[in-house]
Amino acid sequence: MDFGAFDLNLLRVLDALLQEGSTVKAGERLNISQPAVSSALSRLRIALDDELFIRQGPKLVPTARAEGIAMPLREEMARIESMLIAHTAFDPSRTELNFRIAGADFFADLLIPPLAAAIARVAPGIRIQMLELVRDNGVDSLEQFRADVALHPDQSIPDWVVRAPLMSADFVMIAAPDNPHLAEAGILPGGEVPLDLFCSLGHVIFSPEGNVTAPGDAALSRVGRKRRVAMTMPFFSGICRVVSESDLVALIPFPLAEKLAPQIGFALYKPPLPIASPMLVATWHKRNDANPAHRWIRGEILRIVAPYALEEHPLVAR
Repeated sequence: MDFGAFDLNLLRVLDALLQEGSTVKAGERLNISQPAVSSALSRLRIALDDELFIRQGPKLVPTARAEGIAMPLREEMARIESMLIAHTAFDPSRTELNFRIAGADFFADLLIPPLAAAIARVAPGIRIQMLELVRDNGVDSLEQFRADVALHPDQSIPDWVVRAPLMSADFVMIAAPDNPHLAEAGILPGGEVPLDLFCSLGHVIFSPEGNVTAPGDAALSRVGRKRRVAMTMPFFSGICRVVSESDLVALIPFPLAEKLAPQIGFALYKPPLPIASPMLVATWHKRNDANPAHRWIRGEILRIVAPYALEEHPLVAR
């Protein structure tokens, strides 16, 4: 290949095709037409002397040569982008962009309201889009949903991803303030629930896939116990409303319980044993690490979440 005659713009097309697996979606990503992407792909095939992509149904599947290029190319594109924008002047009040945040409704309730207020006040041209996480692998949201930031439990990450710790969120039990089972046992809001009573109560558990295991079950299993699951729900906010209007109880992260209790009308109780809490992290693509707008919004997210970082509290079992 004559590198001196090679059109470096074709590398942007190749990178987009590797990420999207479609000439249409690659064109949308680059804001060019699908025929222009196809033409660029033809030129790439000639220049690199490889088919690069094989059509498999509606999707373009990369060849071994293209697969080998994918990660080094992505890293170089990110490095060049960071080099060009690292010192760009940034004024949030004059910035217009869409910023996609992938996360569970835990963050929709805890983070998005204060983030929306901060952005409306300081950067009204920034539009926040809240996206659902890719199930079982939050990092995949960065690619599949084109999220700018993904918020999820900590996990192993690939080389092209950057991670920042957010918070640990231990669990407390919630129930209606007049729950008859707790009242009969003389357990007042804020009190500790005995293990036998805890296991006998009907529980609503957070389960996006409808599974009947959730945080708390592993801790119970270690002492040879299990709870009675009465309902599963994919949304924490829905769990809180069910609990507030029924005799059911639930385990939810303490910061969320503390915030929603006065709004929805439920009470907090201390569970009978510690419930392990995963570290929640923010992840983003390396190519955005030095982007001034991206960095500013990440800073706002960290600022808002910081007060919720795990602290000693009498309702959190130790």
